[in-house]
Amino acid sequence: MNDSRSPGGDSPYRGPPSGKPRDKRERERDRQARGPVAPETAGRRPPAHAGRRPPTAQELAREEADAEQLRGSVSAPRPPREQRIHGLNACLALFARRPGDLRKVWLLESRIPALKAVLAHCVQHRLGYSVVGDEDLRKLSGSEHHEGVVFGAVPAPEQNLSDWLRTLPPGPQLAIWLDGVGNPHNLGAILRSAAHFGAAGVLLSKDSALALSGAAARVAEGGAEQVPMVRLGRSDNSLAQLASAGFQAAATVVRGGQPLYGRALPGRLLLVMGAEQTGLDPALAQAVALKLGIPGSGAVESLNVAAATAVFLGEWWRQHRVG
Repeated sequence: MNDSRSPGGDSPYRGPPSGKPRDKRERERDRQARGPVAPETAGRRPPAHAGRRPPTAQELAREEADAEQLRGSVSAPRPPREQRIHGLNACLALFARRPGDLRKVWLLESRIPALKAVLAHCVQHRLGYSVVGDEDLRKLSGSEHHEGVVFGAVPAPEQNLSDWLRTLPPGPQLAIWLDGVGNPHNLGAILRSAAHFGAAGVLLSKDSALALSGAAARVAEGGAEQVPMVRLGRSDNSLAQLASAGFQAAATVVRGGQPLYGRALPGRLLLVMGAEQTGLDPALAQAVALKLGIPGSGAVESLNVAAATAVFLGEWWRQHRVG
């Protein structure tokens, strides 16, 4: 079938003049004059990985990280963990000791006069504060005993034993090692007594879940800001470190211990207190040579751990700090 269309149309093909066959050299000259025929993808950017294997996930992640760096992207630091502290004296002690850790304040309207300095600090440093109702404070604090104020604050960090010992002044010092104690109200009461009698620190076993909470801080009535919390490592290593710093350990027992009164207590005393139900860890109890008990009427078997700690602290204070 004869095609009568002119070769001058849109087709890229240009055939030879009618009746004159072209040799190979002439056809080659025509191809060079026309240039390469554009492919269907002409004008498109070839894929970045054309001609080689597909990129791995790690390579793609590296390329994305490089792109972020070129764009000047910097990851924002994580905001500090916030702790809720409630109770008027606990909150005022926190503000007095470390105002820079305050992040947010919620309070009843009736507490504004007592917290004027705190609110002025919030205005100056652009910290949020809200006057709320009693129900809001119950939800924020998780307690009926919020005393009209809740702080959101950065928690005070626990110290390690080595750092704590390096900063400890010479002379008489008392440290309280809590082993197995888990009740936050007991911790708060112990911190309050520790602050009152000038204890140098409360030491927590390595695997203890006990830590300062809002409830403990409220019961401590400001004592949590005065007494360092120290997290221990292995018990045997911790005892050795404390002994090298001059501390003599004394374990409290219900039966079979030497009576507290009439016994000369060491000036640098490590008072090891166990949980009320389980007592001291057996290995720790065996490692402590001095065992002490509190004489009483016998009407009850013993005092609770917070009350017993206060009795021991009072006797140590009488012997070493009075006058």
